[in-house]
Amino acid sequence: MTEKKRLILAVDDNPRNLQFLGKLLSDNGFEVAMAQSGQQALNFIRKNDPDLILLDIMMPEMDGFAVCEKIKADFAACHIPIIFLTAKTDTQDVVKGFDAGGVDYVTKPFNSAELLARVKTHVEVKILRGLLPICSRCKKIRDDKGFWKQVEVYIEAHSQVSFTHGICPDCLDSLYGDSDWYRKNKK
Repeated sequence: MTEKKRLILAVDDNPRNLQFLGKLLSDNGFEVAMAQSGQQALNFIRKNDPDLILLDIMMPEMDGFAVCEKIKADFAACHIPIIFLTAKTDTQDVVKGFDAGGVDYVTKPFNSAELLARVKTHVEVKILRGLLPICSRCKKIRDDKGFWKQVEVYIEAHSQVSFTHGICPDCLDSLYGDSDWYRKNKK
């Protein structure tokens, strides 16, 4: 089974920056989407589920801080890790980036190897967070789009976990009576 490419959304109002990021990321095995404004990024996220966002701060109309806050306020998108990638180097901007919901902050000009290491780290440690609606009877989980799925299907889609199935002692007892007897006598 081949692993699907991780989708990175790069958001920057400078086309040259996007071109450079797109080549760097795609050359390193990532699928890349690009947006030249905060609104384009938000529109993309409504239809797609990127694994990570690289977000510039200084953009016209809506800065990166505002974009990040909107994403983090959206239940369907708040799980997406955001790395700020910006020329703003003041400590107060770095802190503001983390306060807005960013998971990392990289200043321009950046070292390509370091940026790739940070991207890979945050894509790998993407974890389930927040409230997860679960049916109290059948234990299906409601996904971000409102569909009900088996727990295993949801977790496999949102993590790097694969499931294998077995049967616990309580279920063995329920199905076969004395599970100790069953284990001793099965062939």
